[in-house]
Amino acid sequence: MYKGKKQVRKSIATSRLQAGLTLNMTVSRKSEIGYFLQAGDDEVFLHRNEARGPLDVGEEVEVFLYHDHENRLAATMDLPYVGLGEYGWLEVVDLSARMGVFLDNGTKKDLLLFLDDLPKLRDEWPRPGDRLLVTLKRDKLGRLLAQLVTEEEVTKISAPADERMKNKTVEGTVYKVIAAGAFLLTEDEHILFIHRDEMTERMRLGQTVRCRVSYVREDGRLNGSMKERKEVQYETDADKLLRYLVNRDGAMPYTDQTEADIIREKFQMSKSSFKRALGKLMKERRIEQVDGWTKLIQHEEA
Repeated sequence: MYKGKKQVRKSIATSRLQAGLTLNMTVSRKSEIGYFLQAGDDEVFLHRNEARGPLDVGEEVEVFLYHDHENRLAATMDLPYVGLGEYGWLEVVDLSARMGVFLDNGTKKDLLLFLDDLPKLRDEWPRPGDRLLVTLKRDKLGRLLAQLVTEEEVTKISAPADERMKNKTVEGTVYKVIAAGAFLLTEDEHILFIHRDEMTERMRLGQTVRCRVSYVREDGRLNGSMKERKEVQYETDADKLLRYLVNRDGAMPYTDQTEADIIREKFQMSKSSFKRALGKLMKERRIEQVDGWTKLIQHEEA
């Protein structure tokens, strides 16, 4: 299920205790450093640091089972934000180049998303403060790990959008990065895709961005862009060139014949955007190109 505010609790009957279970257990005995809890014939230890105050023998408590830092099955009364069989957004709290990223799941031990489940490019990894849509899984040794949302599950979670969304500004969080672009889930749980050509920066898993809806597909999914609408972008690029010319006393050695890599380095825009901006300014009779230079046209004052 998709993680809302309510936590789904699991119970056990005769099954063995495993990490990831949230269940009610009874305090069977005490020790100097904690409590032994029992459910059926199974017993697990609850450290005093993981209890919410003193407990009495015979008292029933709700706990979450996990493996502690010494890889022993243990209990905590800090219940997780996301449990087994649930999906939810968890915040990234730390990175490890050797292991992966660690997520805050509401317990003292952070949850690991293993590096094999992360993008191959390190600059597409999430950063601390980013959020990932995950569930829990167990590895071969029964230890808990995070698992990214599957495409099948995000389809169940998502809601279709309608045509009224076109050109609206939305906020979304990246749940998947591919070579062609990034998939986001918006605040209203619409699936939105941003092609790399429509990005203003390389996007990473878990990043939250604001973008414009450029197209609403028949299936209710959205295409988005981090760039301004073309007519607005033309105006922005043209203003940028005018400011550059003014700061250079009205002339620059760049024209529509200048190499694309030079244009990108000098103006942080593509050659086609540069040519469109030049064309707009020439049409308005604000600039001219002379002998390989672009110059401001000085209009005589009336």
